[in-house]
Amino acid sequence: MEPKEFLAFLGRLEKLKCNTRHSWTSTGRHETVAAHSWRLAVMALLLKNELPGVDMDKVLRMCLLHDIGEAVTGDIPSFEKTEDNEETERQAIAGLLAPLPGGLRGELTALFAEMDALATPEARVYKALDKLEAVVQHNEAPLDTWLPLERELNQTYGIPEAAPFPPLAALREQARKRPRPGPGGPGGPGGPQQDPEVN
Repeated sequence: MEPKEFLAFLGRLEKLKCNTRHSWTSTGRHETVAAHSWRLAVMALLLKNELPGVDMDKVLRMCLLHDIGEAVTGDIPSFEKTEDNEETERQAIAGLLAPLPGGLRGELTALFAEMDALATPEARVYKALDKLEAVVQHNEAPLDTWLPLERELNQTYGIPEAAPFPPLAALREQARKRPRPGPGGPGGPGGPQQDPEVN
């Protein structure tokens, strides 16, 4: 890839640092799409030796790239996303990948197709981690940033996806038990608190 095209591609992805997600951070600001993808990739890296038979290097690539379409579309919470939204994001991904050299474009197009199909262990692990990271982030956010529906959603979100993989199922269960931060985050007034609907 020529330097000009390389930097142009990075410039399009920079919007992931700007576009925010529905989630909030522990300090009371909206999480960015890039921040979610970064920690998701760290999770895959830390679990590298915990899931025998799963190509965790491929999972890490999936985690890094899975939301690049949101550089174009912005984030839509999972509980609001429609099939039309999904198709719009797929088209955005195709547009982002189009300028890449043929071999790399083909490799990444195949990776996204694998993620969409959810037919391989790698795709299923990526999807479980994606949901788990969202649960962890919600647990780290001040409780007053939660929507009412999230009290119930956080009880079950990601459990079916994590269940086939014991290390992920154990993490999901621990996330359910984790003490909630106070209204101002971990260092906020009142300190840690238990959410009766999360524990």
